[in-house]
Amino acid sequence: MMMITNLQASGKGEGYTSKSAFLISFRKRNLRSSKSLLRNCAFLPPAITVKFAMISTESDPPAETSSPGPRSPSGQPFVMISVTEPVKMGTGVQSYISYRVITKSNMTEFEGPEKIVIRRYSDFEWLHDKLAEKYKGIFIPPLPEKSAVEKFRFSAEFIEMRRQALDVFINRIASHPVLRKSEDLRTFLLEEEERMERIRSIEAGIFSKKSSDIFQMFKDVQSKVSDVVLGKEKPVEESDPEYEKLKNYIFELENHLAETQKQAFRLVKRHRDLGQSLADFGKAMKLLGACEGESLGKAFSDLGSKGEILSLKLQKEAHNLLMNFEEPLKDYVRAVQSIKATMADRANAFRQHCELAETTKLKEINLDKLMLMHSERAREAEIDFKESKADSEEATKRFEAIVKTMNEELARFQEQKTADLGLAFHEFAKGQAKLAHDIADAWRGVLPKLEAL
Repeated sequence: MMMITNLQASGKGEGYTSKSAFLISFRKRNLRSSKSLLRNCAFLPPAITVKFAMISTESDPPAETSSPGPRSPSGQPFVMISVTEPVKMGTGVQSYISYRVITKSNMTEFEGPEKIVIRRYSDFEWLHDKLAEKYKGIFIPPLPEKSAVEKFRFSAEFIEMRRQALDVFINRIASHPVLRKSEDLRTFLLEEEERMERIRSIEAGIFSKKSSDIFQMFKDVQSKVSDVVLGKEKPVEESDPEYEKLKNYIFELENHLAETQKQAFRLVKRHRDLGQSLADFGKAMKLLGACEGESLGKAFSDLGSKGEILSLKLQKEAHNLLMNFEEPLKDYVRAVQSIKATMADRANAFRQHCELAETTKLKEINLDKLMLMHSERAREAEIDFKESKADSEEATKRFEAIVKTMNEELARFQEQKTADLGLAFHEFAKGQAKLAHDIADAWRGVLPKLEAL
């Protein structure tokens, strides 16, 4: 695995030599106690590691194996998960794709060496949303997007890309030191389809009963936003300069990754277009050769055959680019968006922490005043103050827990990003070099026959 280069700041009070150097420095200041967490992988793009061969239940990574099977070679607890066999179900607007999710494990909580369930995309969404609700501060692995274009929803290429991305999504969760212990993950992997549907239906019913509360919450948020816009209230934000640098880094990273992914897609399209053009050129040359004499006709036919062979190579490389380069880049764009969602959770926790601290301070002042006046309301105010203080302390703990967890997640993300994108770009360059070599050899092979004419 490629490791993060340990860049140092240029000096105390000076700027960092790079964004990576800043993030390393940020990690060192905040994560001195997170030694083993750096080894855990939470973000692996689909094309780089399609499937975890083994996921250990210990904090240290498992030994690698080239031929994964239902038994751990080291005898350690393990779980292997694969998303396979996408099948179209239903008709018309009600149609969807189902997947076989296969879990192999030697752990007792997984109810046997192998469990197979059928899941659809909305089941993966359910798992994602449950984890995002419960685990604040953790970067919940992102899901692949839905296709907004109906004609692409059931194309073989789209279905395979989604299957691969869902495979990585579920294995990311199962490899995470905290998320892998989630009861929701166990439910997703083990419950039969009917039971899974009932669980989701019950939760949907509970949510609908709370619609009035949700509506009131949105009204409160709207009121707060209006106050901010009108200048009545300023949003409460963290003033930590290091966190500000981190936020700027994350936003820049998202923009640059998105632009790189966009250009990678253009490379895919260019390879496909050139492949199709060479296929058309090859057919035309063969037809031209068929109407010429023996030597000239054979030379033209050979030239056409080379064009068709190169067309297939270009189409193959276009597919490799899509799956092994463009998709991993897109996946990391989604991963950064997951980080931004965690930042939003952190901001909400900080605002709640500040608001409750201010409220508690005001109640304490009011209590002191009532006690000096020997007011009969002092007892009631004291109870109110103690409740507010307890709520404030709880909010502070929640915020501090999110900060600590987020710092640990950032360290893991940065290390894995360095390794994954380094490998993706290495494979990209190697593939392009091989393609260029094959193209040069193919055209070089027809030169003697053309020169002999």
